[in-house]
Amino acid sequence: MLHFFTKLFGKTEQLLQETDTMKKFLIVGLGNIGSEYEDTRHNIGFKILDHLAQEEEFTFESAKLGAVATFKHKGKSVICLKPSTYMNLSGKAVKYWMDKENIVLDNILVITDDINLPFGAIRLKGKGSDGGHNGLKDIQNVLQTTNYNRFRFGVGSDFGKGQQVDYVLGKWDEEQQKTMPERLKKSTDLIRSFVFAGVKNTMNQFNGK
Repeated sequence: MLHFFTKLFGKTEQLLQETDTMKKFLIVGLGNIGSEYEDTRHNIGFKILDHLAQEEEFTFESAKLGAVATFKHKGKSVICLKPSTYMNLSGKAVKYWMDKENIVLDNILVITDDINLPFGAIRLKGKGSDGGHNGLKDIQNVLQTTNYNRFRFGVGSDFGKGQQVDYVLGKWDEEQQKTMPERLKKSTDLIRSFVFAGVKNTMNQFNGK
């Protein structure tokens, strides 16, 4: 019966039971759905959240506009989101779950790939431009602000003129795969720090590491 009404009206109860909005967080990993996009550079946001799911022992479930999961960290309630809208329409999913769970802008973190950073470099910022990234561009357009936290994971720029799309939609090379586990661990540590210690403290601790 609940499934029927959910399907009919498109509404469900909030996933996070926390009532204090300052203790609620939304972590968004950007990527594209579909097996052809798995383990590509553009899907690092999905990959990082999947690694976090292994560490925190939670499971993603299909929901409206994405796959979602929740976990607790040091008294804070966190919802993780992998949008199913494809990269270029990420803003719709972010806005929906932000509003549904009543999460303030300061407590949102968007994880994305960045060709302007060398492979494995991590950089957290509290605001900034979209940097030519279509996922960030759509989020900016939907939220009508650039003042949201973003975690950029460097994928490098080892491609020739006109080959950027093929590069970001390509698989990690053998050397990158060797160092990926350590980089993923550093990335999930950053997420937990963001939730517990805030963006400024986390920037000081992790940027450039």
